[in-house]
Amino acid sequence: MKFPKIPPDWQKLLKEVANLNKVDVFIRSGQEESARTDRYLHWDEFSHRASPGELSLEQQWAAIRMRRNLRSQSIPLTDSKGRPFTFFLTQRAFEILHEIDLNCGGRIGVHEDGILQENTRDRYYVDSIVEEALTSSQLEGAVVTRSEAREMIRSHRAPATSHERMVINNYHTMRLISGLKGKPLTPELILLIHQNVTANTLERKEDEGSFRPAGSNVRVEDDESGEVFHIPPPAEELEERIERMCAFANETGMNGFLHPVIRSIILHFWVAFDHPFIDGNGRTARALFYWSMLRHGFWLAEFFSISHEILKAPKKYYRAFLHTETDANDLNYFILHQLEVILSSIKSLQSYIRRKQEEVENLRKHLSAGGDFNHRQLALLRHALKHPFASYTVVSHQTSHAISNQTAKNDLVALEIKNLLTKRKSGKAFVYSPASDLAAKLTG
Repeated sequence: MKFPKIPPDWQKLLKEVANLNKVDVFIRSGQEESARTDRYLHWDEFSHRASPGELSLEQQWAAIRMRRNLRSQSIPLTDSKGRPFTFFLTQRAFEILHEIDLNCGGRIGVHEDGILQENTRDRYYVDSIVEEALTSSQLEGAVVTRSEAREMIRSHRAPATSHERMVINNYHTMRLISGLKGKPLTPELILLIHQNVTANTLERKEDEGSFRPAGSNVRVEDDESGEVFHIPPPAEELEERIERMCAFANETGMNGFLHPVIRSIILHFWVAFDHPFIDGNGRTARALFYWSMLRHGFWLAEFFSISHEILKAPKKYYRAFLHTETDANDLNYFILHQLEVILSSIKSLQSYIRRKQEEVENLRKHLSAGGDFNHRQLALLRHALKHPFASYTVVSHQTSHAISNQTAKNDLVALEIKNLLTKRKSGKAFVYSPASDLAAKLTG
C-alpha cells in the first residue's frame, strides 16, 4: 500500500489567494465543493481531479480544508507535537447514525423483522463472535479457515498452531467483554483485554497484558515495502495518554454530548494510534470498540462483526488511519469509514439471519419423520443434510447454541431415537453422525 500524498499547506495557500484578491471565489469554492459530493475526499484523491474555474486545484483544496476546520471540534487525543485530533458530523454521518440507532437499540425480540428472537439469539450470538474472532485474527495475518475455527471452538479442541491460538483468544475475549460492559474503562481493564487477546502468542511472555516498556522503539510498517507508516508516541508518555483515553471513554474527557457510536469509533482509533503494546494493538482496539458499544446499550453489536466487513477491503481500513494522520489530524476519514463498516455489518447480519430462517422454514415444511423439532435440532439437521460426514457431540452442540449440557444431550438423544443420527463411542464421549439415509427419512 502506498503512503498517501501529503496535502498542501492550506494556510499558506489562503494568504496566496488573499494577495490575488480571490477571497470571495475561494469561499464560494469551498461551499460548492462541500455541497457537490457526499464523499469526504483526501488530497490523495482530490489531487487527481481536473481544475476548473478561477482557482488552482491546490487553492480549491485549501478552501475545502478551511471549511472543514471551521466546522470541527477537537477531542483530547493529541499527536506527538501536541496538536489535537478533530472531527465534525457530515450529512452522511448523520444518516448512518440514524440507521444504527434504529437497528442497534431497543429490546431484543421487538427488533424490526424480529431477527433476534429469544429462541435463536444464543445461536446467532455464538456464530457472530466466532466470525469476529476469526476475521479479526485474519486481519493480523492468521491463516485459519472458517471451518477450522468453527470446529475448534465447537469441539473445545486445543489450538494446534499460533494462528489457531489467536482465534481462540479472540473468541474468549469477545465473551469476556460481554461481562465487562458495565465496568468503566481503566488501565487495568485494558491490560486484562490485551492479556486475553495475546495469551501464548507473543515472543516474550512478559509482553502479554503489559504496556510497552520505556525505550521501546515501535514502528508500524508496510508488510511488503517496509515503508514506515506510523511512529507511535514514546512509551514514556503512555501512562498519561492512557489515563486521558480512559476519561474520554468514560465520558469525562469532553464537554457536551458526543454520540456513543462516534465515541466508540474514536476509542478504536485512539488505541491504534497510541499503539500501547508491543503487539496485539489492532485486536485490542477492535475489542474495545465492542466494549464501548455494549457499554452504551447498543446490544446488536454482540451479533455483528466489523472485522468481517473490514477484511473485504483491508487497505481501505488502513488508509483511513493514514488519511487522518496526514490531513490535519482529521478523524472524519476514519469515522466515516467505520460508520460504513458498521452499517454494512448490520445489513450482513440481517441478510444472514433471514437466510437461516428461510432455510429452517423450508426444512420444516418438508419434514415427514414425525414429531416436532426445536430450532436447535432443525439447525443441526439442516447442517447434517449439507455435510453428511459431519459429527456432533454433546459439547459441540452445547457450544453452538450456548445451552446447558443436559439440554444438548436431550436434543441429540431425541434425534437418535428417531433414527436420524447414529451414535458411537469415542473415548469417554459419544459421537453422533447423520444417518446414511437422512435425506430420505426427513423428506419421506
